[in-house]
Amino acid sequence: MAKQTAGRDQLGEFAPKFAELNDDVLFGDVWSREDKLSPRDRSMITCSSLLTQGAFPQLEAHMNMAKQNGVTKEEMVEVITHLAFYTGWPKAWSAFNIAKEIYGE
Repeated sequence: MAKQTAGRDQLGEFAPKFAELNDDVLFGDVWSREDKLSPRDRSMITCSSLLTQGAFPQLEAHMNMAKQNGVTKEEMVEVITHLAFYTGWPKAWSAFNIAKEIYGE
């Protein structure tokens, strides 16, 4: 997995410890444990969690990552459809709009 620098790039000067934890611990240590869970599966889990929280800016970033990690359009559509019944119809609509931008119509 490529080294993550988003924390340092966006918050490095303002919140250096948070940036370090984001880049080195979350993405450096946790996401790199590919022998425990693949990046594809981590992406599906992360997108699911962000969708249920309504964290749409983060969902967009992670949905892009999910696509790069091999999550197909059909799989993402199924995840969103499934979660609509657990998290709410409006959140699913919002997530579908993000998915359409990332995966295309």
